[in-house]
Order: sequence, then structure tokens, then C-alpha cells
Amino acid sequence: MTDVQAAAERWDEAFNSGDTAKLASFYASDARVIPAGGAAVFGAEAIGKFFADLIAKGFRGHQISVEHVAEKGPIAIASGKWQLSGPGEAGATAQYGGNWVNILERTPSGWRVLLHTWN
Repeated sequence: MTDVQAAAERWDEAFNSGDTAKLASFYASDARVIPAGGAAVFGAEAIGKFFADLIAKGFRGHQISVEHVAEKGPIAIASGKWQLSGPGEAGATAQYGGNWVNILERTPSGWRVLLHTWN
């Protein structure tokens, strides 16, 4: 679980610094992001652009907590909580958060996300 937590911390660092190229590198080339209530995003490059759009809209301070990891050979299912701040009503900053699930694949260069979804 510690290597998945370390990867989650690096993901947060990339998001919070606005490094969308680094964010995209966490995902497999054929990965999918399925945002709560939104259309699925396919492929690492499109996923990087998806997060670039969120950052451009003013979302920041992303924080992931990893609560559970189940490894099954080269595949892991990880879940936990997420939170961040962003634009709310009448220009106020709002807090958002919920649950997330990732399906990850172990590669020679570390974990790569195959599926990322949240509510």
C-alpha cells in the first residue's frame, strides 16, 4: 500500500503544481477517467487535457487519502477519499470531496492507472 500512497502523493503534487503532462504520465495510454456525472475520458493525453481544464477553472488543493489497496498480481484496486477546493456559487470558494477508485497496473516504471473514477 505504501507505494500506491506514494504515487497518490505524487499525483497530488502534479495536480497542485499544474503539471498536466506529469498528471497524464500516471495513466496508461488506454486509460479511462470516469468523472462523477460526466462523460468518460479516454487515453492519457485526453486525461491530461481534462485535468488541465479543471485547473484552469480554478480547482486546487487536491488531496488524496488511500484507505484500501488490494493487489492481484500486476493489478491493484485502490480506493479512498479525495478533496479539493474550487469555484462555488457567487464567486465563493467551495470545498468538494468524495470517494475514489483506481484500477492500476504495475509496470517496470511503477503503477499506471487503467481506470480512475470518483463520486
